[in-house]
Amino acid sequence: QVQLVESGGGLVQAGGSLRLSCAASGRTSSSMGWFRQAPGKERDFVAAISSGGSGTAYADSVKGRFTISRDNAKNTVWLQMNSLKPEDTAVYYCAKSRRRLGVALTRDEYDSWGQGTQVTVSS
Repeated sequence: QVQLVESGGGLVQAGGSLRLSCAASGRTSSSMGWFRQAPGKERDFVAAISSGGSGTAYADSVKGRFTISRDNAKNTVWLQMNSLKPEDTAVYYCAKSRRRLGVALTRDEYDSWGQGTQVTVSS
């Protein structure tokens, strides 16, 4: 089973930017995604990208501010987060889905998860 390791989280002021990285231990020929979980809340979908990178999807709350991308040669997925808001504060998780075509949008499509990286946005 592929292992996923996130990095790039940290503390940033509102309006700032962060870039999260997700390094996979092997090839990921499927849709990849980012989810986030704030204290006391469910783990929510943030963004996803198709296996080839041509298709993407975003939660309404991050659309226009976050960008997901991937480089299959490097087995890496990124989440560029701009114009960050305090409500973006959460632990961010990278995940690999079982979907080979299209973009995986729901948690039950994902079968491998990273350990998470904390993102804190101060007001």
